[in-house]
Amino acid sequence: MEDHKKENEIQELPKFDFMKERIKERPLNKKKLLRRTALTAAMAVLFGFVACLTVLVLEPVFSNWLYPEEPAENITFPPETEEILPEDMALDDEELEQENEEETETDQNTAAETETDELDIYKGTYKRLQELTGEVSKCLVTVTGVTSDTDWFDNLYESKGQTTGVIAANNSKEYFVLADMQAVKSVETISVTFCDGTSVQAEIKMNDPVTGLSILFIDKKEIGKETLDRIETAVFGSSNYASLTGSPVIALGSPTGVSGSVVYGTVTSSGNALHTVDSRYKLITTDIYGSSRSTGVLVNLQGQIVGVMNQNYRDDEMENMIVALGISELKETIERLSNGKSQPYLGIYGTDVTDEIHQRLKVPYGAYVTEIEMDSPAMQAGIQSGDVIVSLSGRTVGNYEEYMQALSDCTPASTVNVTLMRKNQEEYKAMSFQLTLGELK
Repeated sequence: MEDHKKENEIQELPKFDFMKERIKERPLNKKKLLRRTALTAAMAVLFGFVACLTVLVLEPVFSNWLYPEEPAENITFPPETEEILPEDMALDDEELEQENEEETETDQNTAAETETDELDIYKGTYKRLQELTGEVSKCLVTVTGVTSDTDWFDNLYESKGQTTGVIAANNSKEYFVLADMQAVKSVETISVTFCDGTSVQAEIKMNDPVTGLSILFIDKKEIGKETLDRIETAVFGSSNYASLTGSPVIALGSPTGVSGSVVYGTVTSSGNALHTVDSRYKLITTDIYGSSRSTGVLVNLQGQIVGVMNQNYRDDEMENMIVALGISELKETIERLSNGKSQPYLGIYGTDVTDEIHQRLKVPYGAYVTEIEMDSPAMQAGIQSGDVIVSLSGRTVGNYEEYMQALSDCTPASTVNVTLMRKNQEEYKAMSFQLTLGELK
């Protein structure tokens, strides 16, 4: 009975169907998706910009910290050696000389053979000169200054000025080219063409208003490897040798006014001096007939540069003869310009006190002042013509050369002490001045 009752209860339980669920996708919010996409893209751009900026700004800092770049060394020229004897100035070609001697000894039998030997010597000499010219030409360049202008009809054109330059020095980073200042002054671009015909851009390092010369600099990274292997830095000789007068020289560059021209000749005089403010340069004259627009260098038979052409100082009676400034006096100027050092300015013209003047007139040894520039530091301090400077900035001055060296070691705008001897009635008395140097411009 009870079992039957339980069975009825089970049958009376409500029936449940299994629930069927359907997952409904959330509707796509296009605006929100677009905003997220734009935000992601903006963040990506911002991240890229920050990464690039970080690399550009911090990469050189870390590179310099990890691999510090050595500063470029200053340009210096070694002191000049002892005087070269005249016999050492001859062409160094022993093999050619031996061959000529052997041929001469063998062919002394007939006049015709002797004439042939002399012709061979003549040809051999000029062949050697030609080879020497080719070697020195590796240090010469053509400097072109370009300026844009307009004609009467407002048409744009370029005006170009050219001069011969010489690779005067180099350091680990740059080449320094010595050139005429007028060709590169106030130009827009400067191009330097090397001996192999390749050209690169150059910039002015510094100008020297006294000599009218400029130093240009060229980044070595701008020069191809093949060109670097072909070009050479000039070898400077000396213009202070007594034997320089009468010695043969080669005029290279554009002595005839044409780039790449070559003329052989002889030094006719090297005893004259060009007196300029606070400096002095030797003038070298030659028997080489050239152009009034000549630029280039004078080279001795050792392949050394002994002078830099400058026709501004030629004699009016010999206006077509090549004139040059001595390289010995120019070396210090080239060093100063290459190192970017300004020239201190005192404002005097001077000369040496010779032994004869010292003994006969009792003038003390030192830098004898012949003239004072108007409104110069020297004039403002009270220095006069006829004074003899015997000390400058603590350095003893025994002649005008020592005065120039002492002045070059000073800096513009510095205060220096000058001791001089001034004639008072029949004797010279010491006087001291304190003055501020200017800058030569």
